[in-house]
Amino acid sequence: MKVIIVSDKHGQSTSISLGRWTRTLFSLCLLGIPLGIGGLIGHSVANNDGEVLDQQALSAIKEKNSKEQRLLSETKRKTEQHLHALTLRMAEIQARMVRLDALGERITSVAKLDKGEFDFSQLPAVGGPQTSDLGKVYESHDFVGAVDKLVKRIDDREQQLEILETLMANRKIEDEVFLAGRPIKKGWMSSHFGHRTDPFSGRKAMHEGVDFAGKLGSEIVAVGSGVVTWSGDRYGYGRLVEINHGNGFMTRYAHNMENKVEVGDIVKKGQVISLMGSSGRSTGPHVHFEVYKHGRAVDPATYIHRASR
Repeated sequence: MKVIIVSDKHGQSTSISLGRWTRTLFSLCLLGIPLGIGGLIGHSVANNDGEVLDQQALSAIKEKNSKEQRLLSETKRKTEQHLHALTLRMAEIQARMVRLDALGERITSVAKLDKGEFDFSQLPAVGGPQTSDLGKVYESHDFVGAVDKLVKRIDDREQQLEILETLMANRKIEDEVFLAGRPIKKGWMSSHFGHRTDPFSGRKAMHEGVDFAGKLGSEIVAVGSGVVTWSGDRYGYGRLVEINHGNGFMTRYAHNMENKVEVGDIVKKGQVISLMGSSGRSTGPHVHFEVYKHGRAVDPATYIHRASR
């Protein structure tokens, strides 16, 4: 193989003869140059594509992690809100249960039920054999719904118990102001209501009450609940206690040795209000008992002999 080299300056050419091994080496060199250049170019492109792919994958992973973090934060926030709402609801239920217990205790007292018959400080006794038909475990939405239903039932029971308490309280008030019984604990009736011979003048006179004789200093009690409107000396009555029972009823207890109540006091049925004496226009230890209905004196015997409600 000959290689001809032409000079640019003088236009002369020079021939060089190459042997077989020289020609082979020269051909490989010529062939390797473009392959090397292509390889460098390909390596560069591959490196650039790889870096691009790595950046995209990293960005995708970061974006996914960010979304998961946001989802987790939102879930946590909603869970905390639900837990807070349930906590408030449970506190409300507990407060209502305390009110129901107190209301039940009051009703038990007003109704005069036996102690222990309704013990609101203890859970009600329940029981029974276990069956194979077991229900499902409460899910979150079922649990919230069950709590709402429980609150509604508590509201209904509370309203019913309050109405019952009001009715029973009104009944108790009526029983308290219901005039019945004798104004003494010990003694006997010594004079009736109506016309009689006056013990001082000997003439016929109207006796607007009844007299109960007894031992000096024995206790005199109110025949009904009410408010004391007089406590002190009064002409003819001596030491007098007067009680207004409402609904137009009033009672008087006269000739006392000592009054135990003052004007404005609220007294209960059966409460001791004075001690038997002989003050005022009296011949001996007794209590003069009067009953007034709408300002008019009536026979106390009607109220003395009827049973208490």
